[in-house]
Amino acid sequence: MIPLRRVVILLFQLLLALAVGLKWSSSFQLTKHIQRLLTPPRVFLSTLIISSSVIASSSVGYASTLSTVEDQVINLFQEASPSVVYINTYQDLYQQIDGRFSLDVTEVPIGTGSGFVWDKQGHIVTNYHVIRNSASARVTLTDNNGKSSKTFKAKVIGSDPDKDVAVLSLLDIENGNKNLNELNLKPIKVGTSRNLRVGQTTLAIGNPFGLDHTLTTGIISGLGREVKSPSDRPISNVIQTDAAINPGNSGGPLLDSNGNLIGMNSAIYSVSGGSAGVGFAIPVDTLIYEVNTLIKDGKISRPIIGINYLESQQSKVIGITKGILVLNCPEGSTAYKAGIRGTSRLPNGSIILGDIITQINDDEIISETDLFKALEKLKVGDIINCQLLRSKKELTSLPVDENKLESILIKVQLSERIAYDD
Repeated sequence: MIPLRRVVILLFQLLLALAVGLKWSSSFQLTKHIQRLLTPPRVFLSTLIISSSVIASSSVGYASTLSTVEDQVINLFQEASPSVVYINTYQDLYQQIDGRFSLDVTEVPIGTGSGFVWDKQGHIVTNYHVIRNSASARVTLTDNNGKSSKTFKAKVIGSDPDKDVAVLSLLDIENGNKNLNELNLKPIKVGTSRNLRVGQTTLAIGNPFGLDHTLTTGIISGLGREVKSPSDRPISNVIQTDAAINPGNSGGPLLDSNGNLIGMNSAIYSVSGGSAGVGFAIPVDTLIYEVNTLIKDGKISRPIIGINYLESQQSKVIGITKGILVLNCPEGSTAYKAGIRGTSRLPNGSIILGDIITQINDDEIISETDLFKALEKLKVGDIINCQLLRSKKELTSLPVDENKLESILIKVQLSERIAYDD
């Protein structure tokens, strides 16, 4: 008869064997393994310890790998959060008393957005469309623990609708002044967008739908994209990402896997208005020039020819397949002085077609987008070669016969266009 102690040891060893994953497929195998368990305990324990060590080692290795990836993302978020701000915008509402407007003004919320701290001087960067049409804005900062802390009034010191960029400056809403040293502002870590590659990891931080400090992750889905700005001018070299960007994310930072700023979240492509996995960010190399210029000068100056033109889509209706049709050259503009002609109407009601700009220097002009791109390369005061198609006869029928237009070359000095919100 087997002693009770031996039976207890046998059952205990059997349970341990089952715990490390031994599978029993038949009564023969069960008997065979029980016989092995009857071997001296020292041999069994050494085998069990080795097996347990292998399993434990494997489990720890897996957990460690997962934890490293998660820890990296968590650390990046905690590091960047104090640099991200929550923006509320307001309009002034004048109340009416007995049908008359009073002098009392009420601030009415009109929208929310995101932004980030640019420097320790209290400059906040966001999208132009976040603060557009607003009379005032308030910026909520985040402390080092990732919690919303102080809220400040902010004034716009410069904006550029052409690139959808705006810069705000913080004002203390309690004391009417600010002590920047006490704020302990943490500027965003600025990277570069020169060497980005499709497939890189991206992290977007913002306040979608008013949910402050939301983190989403993804990859760079495409480079060199083009989107329209609030002024309908093209923004080139835009970054495409599948990190979820929703209303309220606008103006927030897009970071790389090292926590460096590579872009500012600006727009999404969506039918529903929510994230569809196609988001766009203005590249940081564009932002650096824009922000530093707005802080210094409060405006962005760009070269212009000095014309009013017909949009290319409308031009195609009358048979102009390429080029920009000049509608008007304001008197005194550089285009007017150079001899470019706008579209005019004769006393008898007939129309003489204006000049059609087909080339600037070496850049062919098919649409207004090509015109803007060509001018982006130039600066105020440059003298350009402007290739035109000109009609010397009144327009008698449609569509326009481009083969009957005369090709001429005119030199034009570029003038200044101030990019700010009127």
